Amino acid sequence: MDHAALAQRIKAWGAELGFQGVGIAEADLSAAEPRLLDWLAKGWHGEMEYMARHGALRARPQELRPGTLRVISCRMNYANDLPGDLQHDLIPEKAFIARYARGRDYHKVLRDRLQKLCDRIAAEAGPFGYRAFTDSAPVMEVELATRAGLGWRGKHTLLLSRDAGSWFFLGEIYCDLPLPVDKEEKDHCGTCQRCIDICPTQAIRGPYQLDARRCISYLTIEHKSAIPEELRPLIGNRVYGCDDCQVVCPWNGFAQSTGEKDFDVRNGLDRATLVELFAWTEAEFDERMQGSAIRRIGYERWLRNLAVGLGNAPTSPEVVAALRSRIYEASDLVKEHVAWALARHEPLAA
Repeated sequence: MDHAALAQRIKAWGAELGFQGVGIAEADLSAAEPRLLDWLAKGWHGEMEYMARHGALRARPQELRPGTLRVISCRMNYANDLPGDLQHDLIPEKAFIARYARGRDYHKVLRDRLQKLCDRIAAEAGPFGYRAFTDSAPVMEVELATRAGLGWRGKHTLLLSRDAGSWFFLGEIYCDLPLPVDKEEKDHCGTCQRCIDICPTQAIRGPYQLDARRCISYLTIEHKSAIPEELRPLIGNRVYGCDDCQVVCPWNGFAQSTGEKDFDVRNGLDRATLVELFAWTEAEFDERMQGSAIRRIGYERWLRNLAVGLGNAPTSPEVVAALRSRIYEASDLVKEHVAWALARHEPLAA
C-alpha cells in the first residue's frame, strides 16, 4: 500500500468531515514524559487524581493502545462570535460561560466524526488497529498536535495555530498504520506574554507552566470541593471555564468562525444573568443541559459556581434576594458559598 497517498486521502476525508486540520505524528512521546512527571510531582494537577493515577501512561501511546505506530491528530473550530474584548468584565451581572461549552457537548460531535474517519480509512486500507479519543483518556493531545504540525504550544499551554488561533477542539486516532509523519510547527509566540499577564488568578506561573490549582477553568469544572476563599473574588462572574488567555492572544485575530451548527449557543448561555441561572431547579438544570458538557459538573457545583459569581456581582436587591433564596440549601457545599457571597453584600444592602 502507498501509505503516503493514504495519508493525503485521510487529510482530505478529514476536511470533508468538518475538521479544519489533520496531521500525523509519531507515537513516541518519551521526550515529553519527564515534563509530565515533573508537573505531577509539583501537585499542579490539584484534585484531578486521574492525572496522577494514569501517570506516565499519558506519554506512552503504545501502552494505552498496543500496536500504535502513529497518531492522527484532528482539529475542529468551535467559536462562533470571535470576541475582541473581555465581554464578561464589561457586564458583571452576566454569567460567563466558556465559549466551547455553550453549544452541544464537543465529545459527542468529535467522537462521531473521528469514527466516521476511521470507517473511511478501513474502507480504503482494510481492517486496521485503532482507537479514537476526544479528551476521554490519558492522551497528551497538545503535544501530539504539535508533533503533527497542527500548531505550537502557546505560553498558556494551549495549542496555537497561525490560521486558527486557539478556538478549536482536538481529537486523536491511535493507529497501527505506518503513515508518513508531518513536520512540527515552530513556536511563534516570540516575546509576547499577554496570556500570562491577563490571567486573573496568575495560574500561568511562567511560559508553558500552568498551575491548574489556580486556573479558573479547573476551579469551576474539575475542582469538586470548596473553592479556596482567597481565589473566589478573582473568579468574577466566570461560572464555567475562562477564556481570558485566549481572548487576548494576538493569534486569535486570525481565527475562523465555525460552521458547525452543533456549536451554536443553547439556552441563551451567551447572555444569561447570574440571577436567572441561579433560579434554575435541579430538574431544569438536567433538562436544559441535556447534551451539554456543562451537565457533567452536576447541579451542586453549578450552584456553587453561581454563588461565587453572585458574591462578586454589584450589590442589588435582585442579587441579595437570589442568594437568600438558597441560604437553606441542602448541600453544605452550596450553603458555604452562598454564606460567603451574602457576607460580601449584606453590610452594603442593609
